[in-house]
Amino acid sequence: MKIYQALLFYIWFTLIIAIPPFALNKYGHADLLIPDFWLIFFFLSGLTLLVVASILIVRQMFPTMFSEAFMGATVVKILGCLIFVVIFLAKNKVNKYVFLGDFFYVYFLNTAFEVYILLRTLRHKILR
Repeated sequence: MKIYQALLFYIWFTLIIAIPPFALNKYGHADLLIPDFWLIFFFLSGLTLLVVASILIVRQMFPTMFSEAFMGATVVKILGCLIFVVIFLAKNKVNKYVFLGDFFYVYFLNTAFEVYILLRTLRHKILR
């Protein structure tokens, strides 16, 4: 998969997963979102963009190191998310159940997107 295709998929995907929280906020169910939800959303989406871009760049430069780059970038993303959560919870008092739901909604969907890019890239490599 080419980098520009992945970036187009990323933009499309980010807009799609932003619709449910936006709708919850607009139609009176804002209690299901923490006050700084969009901070979490854009932080995790930005990390996903960095991971996807870095693994695709590594694939172009070093094709044999693609899987290792994916694993390394995923570990960096997990550590970045853990540090973010610790700092976020230290500075903000939020309902822990709502926070868990909001965080994992964004985190798991972004991780699924990364795996989708990985599988699509590997499938393209096999078809050659």
